[in-house]
Amino acid sequence: MKNLQNNSILKAVIAILFVAGLAYAYKANADLNVVKTALKAEATKKELALKELLELKATYDVAIAENTSLSEELMQERDKVVSLLAALSTCEGGDVGSMLKYKKQFYVLQNKMKVLIAEKERLKNENALVTSQRDSTTVVLEESKITNKLLSSHNKALINTVEKGSKILLLNLKVAAFKVKSSGKQIPTDKANRTDILKISFTIAENQIAKATEKTYYIQVVDSENNIVGNKKTANFGTASLEYSLVTKVRYANQTIQVHEELPSMHFIKGDYKIAVFDARELVLDSSFILR
Repeated sequence: MKNLQNNSILKAVIAILFVAGLAYAYKANADLNVVKTALKAEATKKELALKELLELKATYDVAIAENTSLSEELMQERDKVVSLLAALSTCEGGDVGSMLKYKKQFYVLQNKMKVLIAEKERLKNENALVTSQRDSTTVVLEESKITNKLLSSHNKALINTVEKGSKILLLNLKVAAFKVKSSGKQIPTDKANRTDILKISFTIAENQIAKATEKTYYIQVVDSENNIVGNKKTANFGTASLEYSLVTKVRYANQTIQVHEELPSMHFIKGDYKIAVFDARELVLDSSFILR
């Protein structure tokens, strides 16, 4: 009887140990899976960080290849990206703190890249505009025969290219036609018989080494029949003279200025129009537009 009781106790102990062993094995396996999942997640984060840095470096490489005035600064920032790539590639740890540190450095480099790329595009557009104005000089000379005797006297000025250094540069000459209702409301139009006024605008670019001064610009609008639009006036410069549609005066203090003027007229005809802005006798900006 006593032996039977001892056997029962032994079996109970064995059963308890078996269940405990199963529970431990299950927990150990679960812990291993958690570790594997965490390691995989950290590896994925590291791969994504490396990919982002490689894309950032590629953007710098493309910008540097264009060989602009910002190339040296772009190369310096690219070198920072390369250094961060090297550090992240050799980093064996994937803890949250390390990844946050690399992510913070990446955002700093990315924001700097956006600023530099935006500045590069601005300079690229300005250079393209200067080149376009220089190339258009020859075209203007060919078209001068449709203006009048006055424009032919300015051939020498039209041949000159845009000066650098202290030269004040004019950009973005735009013209828009409007009909003015009796209420005073202005409605955009492109039809000659509905046009009451032309709105003319251009930009005077910033130049810190230019002399601060009061500038006077003469605006000349010529219709398809070679007539000066508006109340035609004449300005004299020594032995030369200039017929113009309106004049605008600007106080230039080395900062960017947006100039806006309006040119009313009782009669606009259909056809191609040419508009030119003169600094005294020198043509500094020109464009064209059409009224149907």
